[in-house]
Amino acid sequence: MSIEAQELTPFGKRFRGFYPVVIDVETGGFNATTDALLEIAAVLLAINETGEFYCQETIATHVKPFEGANLEPASLEVNGIDPFHPLRIALPEKEALQKIFKPIREHIKLNKCTRAILVGHNAFFDLGFINAAVERTKLKNNPFHPFSNFDTVTLGALAYSQTVLSRIAEAADIEWDNSSAHSAVYDAEKTAAVFCDVMNKWQLLQA
Repeated sequence: MSIEAQELTPFGKRFRGFYPVVIDVETGGFNATTDALLEIAAVLLAINETGEFYCQETIATHVKPFEGANLEPASLEVNGIDPFHPLRIALPEKEALQKIFKPIREHIKLNKCTRAILVGHNAFFDLGFINAAVERTKLKNNPFHPFSNFDTVTLGALAYSQTVLSRIAEAADIEWDNSSAHSAVYDAEKTAAVFCDVMNKWQLLQA
């Protein structure tokens, strides 16, 4: 079923015109300016007829390190990425961003929003790498707000008195597999599940 054919409750009035998109990146270090962006995953959200948030679609891509990018061995050991593996299908940064941004723009329009807002776990980190890649590639029309974000660290502390993603998920009865963590897709989908869980619980409290 196409996006247009689906029943849709727009996000337009829910977050002052912002469409929330859950993002996770895997990188070659902690410095967004010098270190490689290696994976991007985005979870697109929707609201059902009863007002509940849910995860609608996941988009992801591997990313080729930009020319001269730093790759910290410690970071690669954690995420398990071999940036130059011959079977790794990766896109240059500009193409990777375009692949992620295109459906986000479509959902912004469908949800009657003005732009996207990044949802992440330690969201400043993910947003920093996205913004740095946009700057490097001279890509125009970045759909994300340049500095505002929603952070599941704060939401987890509020709802479950936990700040580590795995512990928040456990407290929320969301399945967690340590062996799958530190993949952009896995972490983005678990972050999205936490975000939806907290938003939906808050809505029940307001009912």
